[in-house]
Amino acid sequence: MANKQEQVLIIDPQNELKFRGPFTQPVTSYIKLSNPTTTPVVFKIKTTAPKRYCVRPNAGVVEPKSLIPIAVSLQPFEFDPNEKNKHKFMVQTMIVQDSRVNLETLWKEVDSENLMDSKLKCVFEMPVDGDAPTSAPSQASNDKVDSSNEEMRRIGESQSGSPDSGELAKAAKEVKYLREEESSLRYENLKLKEEVEVLRRKLQQSAHSGGGGGGGLQKSSAPNSITSNQGFMILFLGTAIGMALIGIWLGKYML
Repeated sequence: MANKQEQVLIIDPQNELKFRGPFTQPVTSYIKLSNPTTTPVVFKIKTTAPKRYCVRPNAGVVEPKSLIPIAVSLQPFEFDPNEKNKHKFMVQTMIVQDSRVNLETLWKEVDSENLMDSKLKCVFEMPVDGDAPTSAPSQASNDKVDSSNEEMRRIGESQSGSPDSGELAKAAKEVKYLREEESSLRYENLKLKEEVEVLRRKLQQSAHSGGGGGGGLQKSSAPNSITSNQGFMILFLGTAIGMALIGIWLGKYML
C-alpha cells in the first residue's frame, strides 16, 4: 500500500482543538488553514461527532498563498469532567490545478492516493477558580455584565429595602427591555440621518440639473426650494432625536 502524501497545508492548531467552558452555550474554536504553495488546495472537514458540532465552512478551496479560518462551534451540553472525551476532527486535503473545480463531484470521484489528511483531538477545558475574566470573550464584556448586575441589585434594594429574587428578576427584565429600546432608537436615528443626507443630495442634484436649462425664474426659485426642504428635514430630524432622548430619559429615571 502506498504511503500517504504529506500534508501541504499549514494547519493551526496542529494536534489539539481546545474548547473552553462553561458549556451552557455554544463555544467556538478556530482551525486556520494556510496554503504556502503556488497551487490551489481543496479541503474537507470531518468529525467523529457531527451532531455535536457546527463547522463553517466545512469544505472549500484554499487559494495559493492564502489563509482560511474554519469556525468550529460546540453545541451546549452537560459537561462531566470524569467523562473521557473521544471526539476528533480530520482535515482532508487535495491539490488541484483549477480552483473552479466542482467540489461535490471531485470528492465523490477522489482517489485515496491523492488525499492528504491531518487529525486533531478535541480537548474540553473548564475555567479554574479566579480565572473567570480570561474565560470570557473580553474584559470589556465582563465589566459590562458586572455593571448591569450592580445596577439591578441597587434597583432591587431601593424598591424593596432588601435584595429579593423576584424584584431583581423584574428589574433585570425591565433594564434589558430599556436597553433594547435605546439601541433601537439609536438605530432609527442613524437611519433618519442617512435618509436626510440622501434627500439633501437629491435636492442638490435636482437644483443643478434644473438650474442649467431654465430662465432666471427657475434659477432664483431653486435655492428657496432647497432651503425649504432642508429646513423641513432638519426640523423632522430634530423632533425625532428629541423624542428618542425623551424616551431614553424616561426609561432611565422612571423605571
